[in-house]
Amino acid sequence: MIAWFGRHGDGAEHRPRGRGREPQRVERVGLDDLTPDPIAVLGQAAYLQLGHFEALSRAASTAPTLEAKGSLSAAAGKVLAKHSAIIAELDSRGADSSAAMSVHTAAIDRYFEMVQGADWYEDLASIYFTSGLLDDFFGRITGNLDGGAKISASISSDAGSEDIVQLLADGMSKDPRLASRLAVWGRRLVGDTLLMARSALPHPVNPPAGEARIEPVLTELMADHTRRMDRLGLTA
Repeated sequence: MIAWFGRHGDGAEHRPRGRGREPQRVERVGLDDLTPDPIAVLGQAAYLQLGHFEALSRAASTAPTLEAKGSLSAAAGKVLAKHSAIIAELDSRGADSSAAMSVHTAAIDRYFEMVQGADWYEDLASIYFTSGLLDDFFGRITGNLDGGAKISASISSDAGSEDIVQLLADGMSKDPRLASRLAVWGRRLVGDTLLMARSALPHPVNPPAGEARIEPVLTELMADHTRRMDRLGLTA
């Protein structure tokens, strides 16, 4: 984990200050300050949605009940619709969507291997936490692209998270030990997922000052992750 993955709430104002020195002020910025390549960002977002679709499809195929199979299959359909919308956006920009995605396939395939859980419940938690964090991020960054409001809304739309939360809550009610395991798993997912999000931004960004300017954006994503953990009664 690198420096900009500081614990939530650690700001410069809480760090020890050297005697006689003024604290360094870091300007808070949004993603609109950065100018990633639109085709690269959309290609990465499209392939990530495809990965989430495949994860949901696997979870649906091994679900213990028909109700779970149905809700996860419906969620997979919504994620596939997001993927299709991004492909349509790439087409509208005159890009080769397969070529735009292929640049990212190796890194994203490795990412999904790293965030795959040890069992069905960890897989569900991984889908819920990682897709939520990445949809937050790519929804914001595509919204700053020229004419990107529509695709941003599509990426940010819900894809069955309520059903996944309910399935996880049901599992924890039956097995109290599951909650502590999912809490640890939820924390472990953060580093790799923030690295995946960070890879969509220009690199390098005038380090080290540029990285310090990006840190507040990633901190906000971490705060959203914490809220998802809280919804399940887990400690982030």
